[in-house]
Amino acid sequence: MPVPEFIVQLRRRVGHDPLFLTGVTAVVLRDGGPAPEVLYGRRSDNGLWALPSGIVEPGEQPAATLVREVWEELRVEVQAERLALLSTDPDITYPNGDVCQFVSLTFRCRYVSGEAELGDDETLEVAWRPADDPPADLDAVQRRRLAAALSDDSACVFDL
Repeated sequence: MPVPEFIVQLRRRVGHDPLFLTGVTAVVLRDGGPAPEVLYGRRSDNGLWALPSGIVEPGEQPAATLVREVWEELRVEVQAERLALLSTDPDITYPNGDVCQFVSLTFRCRYVSGEAELGDDETLEVAWRPADDPPADLDAVQRRRLAAALSDDSACVFDL
């Protein structure tokens, strides 16, 4: 996955030390007949299915980041409807030794247009799946994001 230039510059100064970054995740819903469908991409870095996500760049609004990321990765236009989950994820250590922790904002999004397809090399495959049938390899963090966005409660979920 390409590393944003601002992170490359930070890494020159801090090496592999932990970076605290802001990430966004999109739970994209579209009408799929009897039940809504959710958009997923199979990640090229680990081969697992996941919800579309990305890193907020300096000066960028989080909702604009997720609209950009969904388009770049999956070629679908979306509109953010609400913030569903605000959480701090566990540390991630990448294969090169870099450590990051993300404040993660999960948005419920509405499908606007576009045919889901590969937009870049970050994704191996794209698919719409019924909201009640996520991919089997979707991890616990992703499942929590999905559940918060699918909830009928309009309040944002956050940890204390």
